[in-house]
Amino acid sequence: MTEEQTPEAQTPPPNAEDVSRVGFTYFVGRWIVAPLARFLYRPRIEGVKHMPRKGPIILASNHLSFIDSFVIPMFAPRPVYFLAKSSYFDGKGFSGWISRHFFTAIGATPVERGAGQAALDALDQQRRILQSGRAIALYPEGTRSLDGRLYKGRTGVAFLALETGAPVVPVGLIGTNEAMPVGAKWPRFSPRMTIRYGEPIDLSHHGPASSGRARRLATDEIMAAIHALSGQELAGAYNEAPAQNPVERLKQVLPHERR
Repeated sequence: MTEEQTPEAQTPPPNAEDVSRVGFTYFVGRWIVAPLARFLYRPRIEGVKHMPRKGPIILASNHLSFIDSFVIPMFAPRPVYFLAKSSYFDGKGFSGWISRHFFTAIGATPVERGAGQAALDALDQQRRILQSGRAIALYPEGTRSLDGRLYKGRTGVAFLALETGAPVVPVGLIGTNEAMPVGAKWPRFSPRMTIRYGEPIDLSHHGPASSGRARRLATDEIMAAIHALSGQELAGAYNEAPAQNPVERLKQVLPHERR
Protein backbone atom coordinates (compact mmCIF):
# COMPACT_ATOMS: atom_id res chain seq x y z
CA MET A 1 0.00 0.00 0.00
CA THR A 2 1.42 3.40 -0.96
CA GLU A 3 1.37 6.53 1.19
CA GLU A 4 -1.62 7.83 -0.75
CA GLN A 5 -3.74 4.68 -0.56
CA THR A 6 -5.99 3.80 2.37
CA PRO A 7 -8.29 0.83 2.84
CA GLU A 8 -11.95 1.50 2.22
CA ALA A 9 -14.73 0.09 4.36
CA GLN A 10 -15.82 -3.30 3.13
CA THR A 11 -19.02 -5.24 3.52
CA PRO A 12 -18.43 -7.89 6.21
CA PRO A 13 -17.70 -11.27 4.63
CA PRO A 14 -20.78 -13.50 4.86
CA ASN A 15 -19.01 -16.15 6.92
CA ALA A 16 -17.32 -13.75 9.35
CA GLU A 17 -18.17 -14.61 12.92
CA ASP A 18 -19.55 -11.77 15.02
CA VAL A 19 -17.53 -11.34 18.20
CA SER A 20 -20.77 -11.14 20.17
CA ARG A 21 -21.38 -14.85 19.43
CA VAL A 22 -18.51 -16.14 21.56
CA GLY A 23 -20.99 -16.49 24.42
CA PHE A 24 -20.64 -19.28 26.96
CA THR A 25 -17.37 -20.72 25.68
CA TYR A 26 -15.56 -17.40 26.03
CA PHE A 27 -16.77 -16.85 29.56
CA VAL A 28 -15.68 -20.36 30.53
CA GLY A 29 -12.22 -19.34 29.36
CA ARG A 30 -12.43 -15.98 31.07
CA TRP A 31 -13.50 -17.27 34.48
CA ILE A 32 -11.97 -20.77 34.60
CA VAL A 33 -9.04 -21.09 32.20
CA ALA A 34 -7.60 -17.62 32.88
CA PRO A 35 -7.46 -17.99 36.70
CA LEU A 36 -5.84 -21.41 36.24
CA ALA A 37 -3.24 -19.89 33.94
CA ARG A 38 -2.51 -17.14 36.48
CA PHE A 39 -2.00 -19.79 39.16
CA LEU A 40 0.39 -21.83 37.02
CA TYR A 41 2.41 -19.00 35.48
CA ARG A 42 2.28 -16.38 38.27
CA PRO A 43 2.93 -13.53 35.82
CA ARG A 44 4.09 -10.13 37.01
CA ILE A 45 1.47 -7.65 35.79
CA GLU A 46 2.31 -3.96 36.00
CA GLY A 47 0.40 -0.81 35.10
CA VAL A 48 -3.09 -2.34 35.27
CA LYS A 49 -4.40 1.08 36.34
CA HIS A 50 -3.65 2.34 32.83
CA MET A 51 -6.15 -0.02 31.20
CA PRO A 52 -9.54 1.66 30.53
CA ARG A 53 -12.28 -0.67 31.75
CA LYS A 54 -14.83 0.49 29.18
CA GLY A 55 -14.89 1.65 25.59
CA PRO A 56 -12.85 0.69 22.52
CA ILE A 57 -9.09 0.34 22.95
CA ILE A 58 -6.25 -1.14 20.94
CA LEU A 59 -3.58 -3.04 22.85
CA ALA A 60 -0.37 -2.64 20.84
CA SER A 61 2.26 -5.11 22.00
CA ASN A 62 5.72 -6.33 21.17
CA HIS A 63 5.77 -9.91 19.89
CA LEU A 64 8.28 -12.43 21.17
CA SER A 65 6.54 -15.81 21.25
CA PHE A 66 3.64 -17.86 19.93
CA ILE A 67 2.06 -17.71 23.39
CA ASP A 68 1.79 -13.89 23.33
CA SER A 69 -1.67 -14.20 21.78
CA PHE A 70 -2.73 -16.29 24.77
CA VAL A 71 -0.94 -14.25 27.42
CA ILE A 72 -2.51 -10.92 26.47
CA PRO A 73 -6.21 -11.90 26.54
CA MET A 74 -5.85 -14.38 29.42
CA PHE A 75 -4.16 -11.95 31.82
CA ALA A 76 -5.79 -8.65 30.78
CA PRO A 77 -8.12 -7.00 33.32
CA ARG A 78 -10.92 -6.83 30.71
CA PRO A 79 -11.98 -8.99 27.76
CA VAL A 80 -9.58 -8.62 24.83
CA TYR A 81 -10.15 -10.04 21.36
CA PHE A 82 -7.70 -10.86 18.62
CA LEU A 83 -7.87 -12.33 15.14
CA ALA A 84 -6.66 -15.87 14.52
CA LYS A 85 -6.33 -17.99 11.38
CA SER A 86 -9.69 -19.38 10.31
CA SER A 87 -8.08 -22.83 10.04
CA TYR A 88 -8.08 -22.98 13.86
CA PHE A 89 -11.89 -22.95 13.72
CA ASP A 90 -12.50 -25.15 10.68
CA GLY A 91 -11.05 -28.47 11.85
CA LYS A 92 -13.10 -31.66 11.75
CA GLY A 93 -13.69 -34.29 14.40
CA PHE A 94 -12.79 -34.13 18.07
CA SER A 95 -9.48 -32.30 17.56
CA GLY A 96 -11.25 -29.68 15.46
CA TRP A 97 -13.88 -29.26 18.17
CA ILE A 98 -11.15 -28.81 20.81
CA SER A 99 -9.28 -26.25 18.69
CA ARG A 100 -12.43 -24.28 17.88
CA HIS A 101 -13.59 -24.06 21.49
CA PHE A 102 -10.12 -23.34 22.86
CA PHE A 103 -9.51 -20.39 20.56
CA THR A 104 -13.02 -19.09 21.17
CA ALA A 105 -12.42 -19.40 24.93
CA ILE A 106 -9.38 -17.13 24.80
CA GLY A 107 -11.10 -14.43 22.76
CA ALA A 108 -10.01 -15.29 19.21
CA THR A 109 -12.21 -14.59 16.21
CA PRO A 110 -11.54 -16.27 12.84
CA VAL A 111 -10.14 -14.40 9.86
CA GLU A 112 -8.78 -15.40 6.49
CA ARG A 113 -5.09 -14.49 6.33
CA GLY A 114 -3.56 -12.96 3.24
CA ALA A 115 -3.29 -9.82 1.15
CA GLY A 116 -5.83 -8.00 -0.96
CA GLN A 117 -9.46 -8.63 -0.04
CA ALA A 118 -8.53 -10.89 2.87
CA ALA A 119 -6.49 -8.09 4.45
CA LEU A 120 -9.34 -5.62 3.97
CA ASP A 121 -11.80 -8.07 5.52
CA ALA A 122 -9.51 -8.45 8.54
CA LEU A 123 -9.28 -4.66 8.89
CA ASP A 124 -13.04 -4.34 8.70
CA GLN A 125 -13.47 -7.07 11.31
CA GLN A 126 -11.15 -5.23 13.70
CA ARG A 127 -13.02 -1.99 13.03
CA ARG A 128 -16.35 -3.60 13.88
CA ILE A 129 -14.99 -5.03 17.15
CA LEU A 130 -13.82 -1.56 18.18
CA GLN A 131 -17.10 0.05 17.13
CA SER A 132 -18.88 -2.36 19.47
CA GLY A 133 -16.91 -0.87 22.38
CA ARG A 134 -14.52 -3.79 22.84
CA ALA A 135 -10.74 -4.13 23.11
CA ILE A 136 -8.50 -5.76 20.52
CA ALA A 137 -4.83 -6.77 20.62
CA LEU A 138 -2.42 -6.22 17.72
CA TYR A 139 1.30 -6.45 17.02
CA PRO A 140 2.72 -3.40 15.18
CA GLU A 141 5.86 -5.39 14.30
CA GLY A 142 3.66 -7.70 12.24
CA THR A 143 5.29 -10.97 13.26
CA ARG A 144 7.39 -12.49 16.04
CA SER A 145 10.89 -11.22 16.74
CA LEU A 146 13.14 -14.27 16.47
CA ASP A 147 16.19 -12.52 17.95
CA GLY A 148 14.49 -10.69 20.82
CA ARG A 149 15.01 -7.22 19.35
CA LEU A 150 12.18 -4.71 18.83
CA TYR A 151 11.57 -4.05 15.15
CA LYS A 152 10.06 -1.01 13.45
CA GLY A 153 6.29 -0.82 13.55
CA ARG A 154 4.06 -1.14 10.53
CA THR A 155 1.40 1.51 10.15
CA GLY A 156 -1.76 -0.65 10.18
CA VAL A 157 -2.31 -0.27 13.94
CA ALA A 158 -1.96 3.50 13.70
CA PHE A 159 -4.36 3.59 10.75
CA LEU A 160 -6.99 1.72 12.74
CA ALA A 161 -6.51 3.97 15.77
CA LEU A 162 -6.69 7.19 13.74
CA GLU A 163 -9.71 6.00 11.77
CA THR A 164 -11.75 4.82 14.77
CA GLY A 165 -10.50 7.26 17.42
CA ALA A 166 -9.71 4.35 19.75
CA PRO A 167 -6.85 5.04 22.18
CA VAL A 168 -3.82 2.78 22.05
CA VAL A 169 -2.57 1.06 25.22
CA PRO A 170 1.07 0.04 24.71
CA VAL A 171 2.05 -3.35 26.12
CA GLY A 172 5.52 -4.62 26.91
CA LEU A 173 5.89 -8.39 27.19
CA ILE A 174 9.03 -9.69 28.88
CA GLY A 175 10.08 -13.33 29.12
CA THR A 176 7.41 -14.92 26.92
CA ASN A 177 10.16 -16.03 24.51
CA GLU A 178 11.79 -17.87 27.41
CA ALA A 179 8.51 -19.41 28.53
CA MET A 180 8.01 -20.75 25.00
CA PRO A 181 11.05 -20.42 22.74
CA VAL A 182 10.81 -20.72 18.98
CA GLY A 183 10.40 -24.38 18.07
CA ALA A 184 9.09 -25.48 21.46
CA LYS A 185 5.91 -27.56 21.38
CA TRP A 186 4.78 -26.72 24.91
CA PRO A 187 5.27 -23.66 27.14
CA ARG A 188 7.38 -23.77 30.28
CA PHE A 189 6.16 -22.60 33.67
CA SER A 190 9.40 -20.76 34.39
CA PRO A 191 10.90 -18.23 34.30
CA ARG A 192 8.07 -15.87 35.23
CA MET A 193 6.93 -13.53 32.49
CA THR A 194 6.14 -9.85 32.92
CA ILE A 195 3.29 -7.88 31.33
CA ARG A 196 3.52 -4.09 31.45
CA TYR A 197 0.72 -1.74 30.41
CA GLY A 198 1.49 1.86 29.52
CA GLU A 199 -0.74 4.91 29.65
CA PRO A 200 -3.33 5.15 26.84
CA ILE A 201 -2.14 7.16 23.87
CA ASP A 202 -4.41 9.53 21.94
CA LEU A 203 -2.93 9.69 18.45
CA SER A 204 -5.41 12.17 16.94
CA HIS A 205 -2.92 15.07 17.10
CA HIS A 206 -0.90 13.45 14.32
CA GLY A 207 -3.66 14.03 11.76
CA PRO A 208 -6.19 11.96 9.78
CA ALA A 209 -5.83 8.29 8.93
CA SER A 210 -5.64 9.22 5.25
CA SER A 211 -2.26 10.92 5.82
CA GLY A 212 0.77 8.69 5.37
CA ARG A 213 2.84 11.08 7.48
CA ALA A 214 0.28 10.92 10.30
CA ARG A 215 0.28 7.12 10.20
CA ARG A 216 4.09 7.00 10.30
CA LEU A 217 4.43 9.47 13.18
CA ALA A 218 1.65 7.76 15.14
CA THR A 219 3.33 4.38 14.62
CA ASP A 220 6.67 5.74 15.83
CA GLU A 221 4.99 7.09 18.97
CA ILE A 222 3.41 3.68 19.65
CA MET A 223 6.74 1.88 19.18
CA ALA A 224 8.58 4.33 21.44
CA ALA A 225 6.04 3.59 24.19
CA ILE A 226 6.40 -0.17 23.70
CA HIS A 227 10.19 0.16 23.81
CA ALA A 228 10.02 2.07 27.11
CA LEU A 229 8.00 -0.81 28.59
CA SER A 230 9.90 -3.79 27.15
CA GLY A 231 13.46 -2.44 27.26
CA GLN A 232 14.38 -4.41 24.15
CA GLU A 233 17.29 -3.61 21.91
CA LEU A 234 16.06 -1.72 18.85
CA ALA A 235 16.56 -3.46 15.52
CA GLY A 236 16.16 -0.28 13.45
CA ALA A 237 14.54 -2.23 10.61
CA TYR A 238 11.32 -3.99 9.68
CA ASN A 239 10.86 -7.61 10.67
CA GLU A 240 10.65 -9.12 7.20
CA ALA A 241 11.23 -12.62 5.93
CA PRO A 242 14.34 -12.95 3.74
CA ALA A 243 13.63 -12.10 0.13
CA GLN A 244 13.27 -15.21 -2.03
CA ASN A 245 14.02 -13.56 -5.36
CA PRO A 246 15.33 -10.30 -6.91
CA VAL A 247 11.83 -8.81 -7.18
CA GLU A 248 11.18 -9.28 -3.47
CA ARG A 249 14.60 -7.80 -2.62
CA LEU A 250 13.83 -4.77 -4.76
CA LYS A 251 10.45 -4.29 -3.04
CA GLN A 252 12.14 -4.33 0.36
CA VAL A 253 14.73 -1.77 -0.69
CA LEU A 254 12.41 0.70 -2.39
CA PRO A 255 10.57 3.19 -0.14
CA HIS A 256 7.05 2.01 0.68
CA GLU A 257 4.73 2.01 3.64
CA ARG A 258 4.75 -1.25 5.59
CA ARG A 259 1.22 -2.06 6.69
